[in-house]
Amino acid sequence: MPTFSYRARTRSGEAVEGSVDAHDRRAALQDVERQGLIPVSVREGASAPAARGKRKQKAVPTPRGTTRMRQRDVLAFTTELSDLLASGMTLGNALNCLAGRDTSREERAIITSLRDDIVRGASLSEALAKHPKTFGTLYASMIQAGEASGALHEVLRRLVAHYERMQDLKDKVVMALVYPVIVLVMGVGVLIFSMVAVVPKFEKIFETLGNQLPLPTRILMNLSHITVAYGWIFAIVLGALTVLFIKSTRSGPGRFVWHRMLLKAPLIRGIVASSVYANMARTLGTLLGNGVPALQALGIVAKTVSNVVLQAELNNARDRVTDGTTISGPLAAGGVFPRTMTDMLSIGEQTGDMASALGHIAQRYENELDRNVKILTTALEPILIVVVAGLVGFIAIAIVMAVFSMTENLG
Repeated sequence: MPTFSYRARTRSGEAVEGSVDAHDRRAALQDVERQGLIPVSVREGASAPAARGKRKQKAVPTPRGTTRMRQRDVLAFTTELSDLLASGMTLGNALNCLAGRDTSREERAIITSLRDDIVRGASLSEALAKHPKTFGTLYASMIQAGEASGALHEVLRRLVAHYERMQDLKDKVVMALVYPVIVLVMGVGVLIFSMVAVVPKFEKIFETLGNQLPLPTRILMNLSHITVAYGWIFAIVLGALTVLFIKSTRSGPGRFVWHRMLLKAPLIRGIVASSVYANMARTLGTLLGNGVPALQALGIVAKTVSNVVLQAELNNARDRVTDGTTISGPLAAGGVFPRTMTDMLSIGEQTGDMASALGHIAQRYENELDRNVKILTTALEPILIVVVAGLVGFIAIAIVMAVFSMTENLG
């Protein structure tokens, strides 16, 4: 009977090594698991002495809630965990396998923490709750529903689909802003370079001739003087105002006012609203489809909504639902959500097919988001090009007018 050497972890997270005699590798794995260990690797061949089965290295405690995984990493982790569970692997072994991957230190620390909690007897939802910055309320609630129904890998597949859609929405918005931002940054850079390096050289030439300069040229020269002499002051003031604006719009009344402005701003409001509505419908449909109660689902959805104006309206609707009313009625009563959305939701409540209605709502606003993104990019590109070209053209015209004036005087 061949001998297999193994490396494993105890339920307290300590690393151990040892050997077992078994007919094949599968039987060796079963023998290791019967000892209450989580196998890390099992190999046939020269085995370590049985005495080496004692403690080799104490597990390093992993931080709780202090590290964070990126959303893309969470999506990859969820996908791989779902595949491993679907293949028949136990949750502890699946997490142990994922913890051994070559990933970032933060991701490895979080997955190791989840594995250790599972080994000690905690549920996956309880382990996830210790990392709220990585796994939000939506993630933990759906996992809890999956544990209650006994279909954890199915819930993980739905989470994968949900996060893929959310990532697609985010990518669409980001890609819509890439080109306009590049044009704006390049335009501002060209203007600053012209004011600091180009215009002062022409000014020296004009001063040597002593001619009366045209008005646009004098304006340009004065702007160049101000930029060179006080540019650092303007930069500091602009930076301070930017920081103050960011801080004021992240919390308190300033955030509420800013988010309300975004819902009313031309070109932007369509993207903001469509993104929130699609995200809300997908999230609510996913939660209700996994057996999460309506009140709890609305509370979770409210936490995932990025716009505080719509978030407050969702919380108000949730308070009205506690009185026994439907979801569509309280949402329509606030007058914030579009009538089309609440009507489609009402039809879903009447037919008893909320998941399908929410899916149609999400698809509608995802399509609307695509249209709004195209409108934004189509409108912003010529606007920015005209603005930048106008400013650069003013510099060129001011210099050319001075050159023509000099030429006429010389003639």
